[in-house]
Amino acid sequence: MSHEHVSYLELLARGAATEAYDRPVLLARASGAEPEVLAGLEEAKQLALRVRADLEGRRRREAELSALFATAHDLAGLRDLDAVLRAIVQRARALLGTEVSYLSLNDPVAGDTYMRVTEGSVSARFQQVRLGMGEGLGGLVAQTARPYVTADYFGDDRFQHTGTIDSAVRDEGLVAILGVPLSLGSQVIGVLFAADRRARVFEREQVALLGSFAAHAAVAIDTANLLAETRSALAELERANDIIREHSAVIERASEVHDRLSELVLRGGGVHDVAEAVSEVLGGTVEFTQTPAGAARRSGGHAVREGDDWVAAVSAGGEHLGALVLRGRPDLGPVDLRTLERAALVTSLLLLARRSAGEAEQRVRGELLDDLIDAPDRDRRLLRERAARLRTDSDAPHVVLAARIDRTGPDDTERPGRESADRQRLWSAASHLAATRSGLASARDGGTVLLLPLSPGEDATELARQTARHLGGTLREPVTVGASAPVRDLLDHPDRVAGAYQEARRCLDALGLLHRAGEGAAAEDLGFLGLLLADGRDIGGFVERTIGQVVAYDRRRGTDLVRTLDAYFASGMSPARTKDDLHVHVNTVAQRLERVGRLLGPDWQAPSRALEIQLALRLHALSPAVCRA
Repeated sequence: MSHEHVSYLELLARGAATEAYDRPVLLARASGAEPEVLAGLEEAKQLALRVRADLEGRRRREAELSALFATAHDLAGLRDLDAVLRAIVQRARALLGTEVSYLSLNDPVAGDTYMRVTEGSVSARFQQVRLGMGEGLGGLVAQTARPYVTADYFGDDRFQHTGTIDSAVRDEGLVAILGVPLSLGSQVIGVLFAADRRARVFEREQVALLGSFAAHAAVAIDTANLLAETRSALAELERANDIIREHSAVIERASEVHDRLSELVLRGGGVHDVAEAVSEVLGGTVEFTQTPAGAARRSGGHAVREGDDWVAAVSAGGEHLGALVLRGRPDLGPVDLRTLERAALVTSLLLLARRSAGEAEQRVRGELLDDLIDAPDRDRRLLRERAARLRTDSDAPHVVLAARIDRTGPDDTERPGRESADRQRLWSAASHLAATRSGLASARDGGTVLLLPLSPGEDATELARQTARHLGGTLREPVTVGASAPVRDLLDHPDRVAGAYQEARRCLDALGLLHRAGEGAAAEDLGFLGLLLADGRDIGGFVERTIGQVVAYDRRRGTDLVRTLDAYFASGMSPARTKDDLHVHVNTVAQRLERVGRLLGPDWQAPSRALEIQLALRLHALSPAVCRA
């Protein structure tokens, strides 16, 4: 091998810049080398440059694949949909080194695709654009489920240009665009884009890279299945037991650990029971923490040492649930390490089972409430059995509450998918509240309905206000709650629940019309409006709340305050005309009205109060007829 060829190998070995490969030829030419030598050097240079380009391409593809795998790993750890979508567009922009990246999702109802998340975008119009199927490059990708790329968007006639889409692209200043489908099986759920504000040719490898990333991203959007995670944890636990049985030297101790943990699982033990049992077996102190250190998260299921402690991550399906920390045993051996790791695995199984059971119970509670509202003619014995299994106090009076999230601020414009996410969050919080109060909850009519028992001394109004405060505090959003009148013997008369739900819905709508978002109220709080809303038309209750003290005063003292009030309003609230109608002195009228003020409060002549009092007087006068009706 000639000295010149060795020089090119050295340049390749140290990754020299392209310009350095001209140096051997220049030196040979300066030293007067023969033409055939120069020709040989030039041929060797071209060969070395091809090798260098090939190595650079391989390194670039290796870096891209590494970034792709790291990105897919990071996406697998995310659970919130918005966080997943943001991470997808950010990583897509970084993978291809473009100025802008964005993601659109298909809307099956509208039959189009809309912009969901952008990264690097500056145009508000672009961020809100919607594309019909087949319109624009993105609409074509969404329709055909194939990637499309253009180096010059406005000069490309392969797809349908529209004024709206072109204006949005022009506002953003985009020129080169690459779009790939986001697919789950055969279903296209959206499109992932990478774009530049200058002419650019996307290479075939870059199209393939973004397509691979889109496949990972689509899976990340589709949330992990808890049942699959539980099965995986069970399979891993079984494999661990097989390994323990294969180690004959430690079979006795392994059996002890296995028996203790299995017994805990079978008798419904909790995480702290596992920690206590493993503490006894290992001769140290084991505690469960919800915040494992970074080393434990990256350990791949193995226990790691942190100072004098050992930490085993508790995780399932890429989700970190916590860690078991062993203290007081710095000299832990291999068998004891495996014991700690198996305990972490059992802990993850218990946590997943608890979560799965909780979600299943929430669904069952919602199904019972739906049946009470939609199918009250079902077998009452079966309804009572289902209520008993859910530990529902069916003998107590219950209140039906309709709840929804109400936003009133300037930044509350609904983003696509926001309403659905709000309903899910509200249902989750309401289900937890219902479980703690031995009640029921279900997602319904764009909001949530609850059926909660009344505590002794509690009324529907107080329960509605407490529920609004609790749900609003949990969600950090204003939650409005309308309540029905109490329902008694609901399992003996399940048809009452449907009527109470409609009453709660009407009360909820009335609170919205009255601009009382974020409050809780029952129909009885809304005066004569509540009387109109109430399903049972509690006329006697309305009269009692409005003028009951005046009626009771007349009954006890033999006075004539009710007739005086009636005459006062009939005379246009004139004391002079009132005394003529009653044939009494004007001072007598004044004294009686003063007594009325002390009984009803100083604002009894305010327009809104006066209207309710007049209505109550009329209903009181007609009450015998009402009763006969």
